[in-house]
Amino acid sequence: MTHNPSIVVFDIGNVLIRWDMQYLYESFFASKEEIDVFTQETDLHAWNLQQDLGRDWAEATDMLVRDHPRYEKEIRAYRDRWHDMVPGVIAGTVLIKERLQEMNVPLYAITNFATDTFRECQERFPTLKQFRDIVISGDEKIVKPDADIFLRLLERNGLDAEDCLFVDDSLPNVEGARAVGMYAHHFKSPFGLAQDLRAHGFSL
Repeated sequence: MTHNPSIVVFDIGNVLIRWDMQYLYESFFASKEEIDVFTQETDLHAWNLQQDLGRDWAEATDMLVRDHPRYEKEIRAYRDRWHDMVPGVIAGTVLIKERLQEMNVPLYAITNFATDTFRECQERFPTLKQFRDIVISGDEKIVKPDADIFLRLLERNGLDAEDCLFVDDSLPNVEGARAVGMYAHHFKSPFGLAQDLRAHGFSL
């Protein structure tokens, strides 16, 4: 007999809220190609991941400015204007989440996010406060797809992996969830998520 999950675990960035460096840096550079050169030269994605692991923003910013002084203005804008990267929610996913809440489906979240910027986003978008528990990488000093971050959610809340359906836009994170025994959905659109939730027995 097929086992259907009864719990939904959401990623946050690019599942419930939009996040993209392009939104900020299109005001600094003339083209996407120039943005790409900047992010590659500074290794900005790897640098940002260290804040998701709990590194202090001021320390991180000063270090990167020291290594790439010609980009000082752009680097300092990363934290100073961080919210420019997050223009709003993904409305379709929020509607799905609200429907699941109405059905009393237990909802949790696991996110790679710096602690302070996540708390700020919760103030901007109250839907991000409406979970039974949220595992934030900046608090835990672990990032997805490390198995430990998934296990932390399960152990902290007394959950069984096979009861959980994890939703993430990153395929490595989806595979990480499956590796610990969770069901997982590779998020590409709210429509696709709704279809998969129905396939797993959630009557949206």
